[in-house]
Amino acid sequence: MLVRAITASGLRRWCRSQRGAAAACFPLGRALLGVRGTEAAVFLQGLLTNDVTQLVAAGDAPPSLYAHALNAQGRCLYDVILYRLHRSTAEEPHILLECDSSILDSIQKHLKLYKIRRKVTIAPCPDLSLWAVITEDASSLPKCADQALLLTPDPRAEVMGWRLIAKKGANLSEIIPGSQVGDVQDYHRHRYKQGIPEGVKDLPPGVALPLESNLAFMNGISFTKGCYIGQELTARTHHMGVIRKRLLPVRFPAAPPSAGIPEGAEILTESGKRAGKFRAGGGEFGIALLRLAHVSEPLCIELGGDRVKLSASTPEWWPKAAAK
Repeated sequence: MLVRAITASGLRRWCRSQRGAAAACFPLGRALLGVRGTEAAVFLQGLLTNDVTQLVAAGDAPPSLYAHALNAQGRCLYDVILYRLHRSTAEEPHILLECDSSILDSIQKHLKLYKIRRKVTIAPCPDLSLWAVITEDASSLPKCADQALLLTPDPRAEVMGWRLIAKKGANLSEIIPGSQVGDVQDYHRHRYKQGIPEGVKDLPPGVALPLESNLAFMNGISFTKGCYIGQELTARTHHMGVIRKRLLPVRFPAAPPSAGIPEGAEILTESGKRAGKFRAGGGEFGIALLRLAHVSEPLCIELGGDRVKLSASTPEWWPKAAAK
């Protein structure tokens, strides 16, 4: 599976400016947790929104999956990406779980609470490093990266490029010849521009709802798998087919205040109607939970008596009928 050319013009310019760099590699501050054992997939299956059993299926098993762990009320606790490290069904299942580093202790406690007598070991992987890889030409990436533990397309959306897991201290130029290390803030600006949430700022634990957070658009949920924690509300919302608010990319036409926009700031229409709430951002781009009815209207945030203008848009990678 190869990703198509990235549509973010800023990252295209970055690649060109780095003396013809084949790819931009961004070091991520996300943590990795190893879940290993004969019951690893079955154990995670009851805790996550996606069908984890795919990772241990015979045949063409996917190398990675995106998912959320929900609380009993159906709200997001953790956003995770799962990686399959075992190479066949003959090997003991070994799954890496990527999560926000600030909640590493919390998610370990969450997993161990439900482990009970499962034949599973759970341990952090401090010896591994995680990178986002974005390139104009996926054919420039190696078909087999010897020094990499895993090099796989980002399972959330093609515009997010690839994920690379390697030993800490590995030489990236040997793994991906011609690549250059980029500023991680450029990565965050790229995903904000694409409306991709990641981590606790974008998805506040116990607050964010999975379908409002576009989990279905990002291949992060199975509506045919068995029961999991938080399934009832999520399934009901899906079958009703009514989602009035969604996470959307927002842009500030002028530079936002130097102090930044407070997380959770109220977003209003020009007439003063409540349109949604700002989640997080970087520079001129951000992400916000907005009512779809107000997406095309001029929007603003009131800060200290001043009005900060912003606009919202629907990402090009969304399903065509999604914003209707």
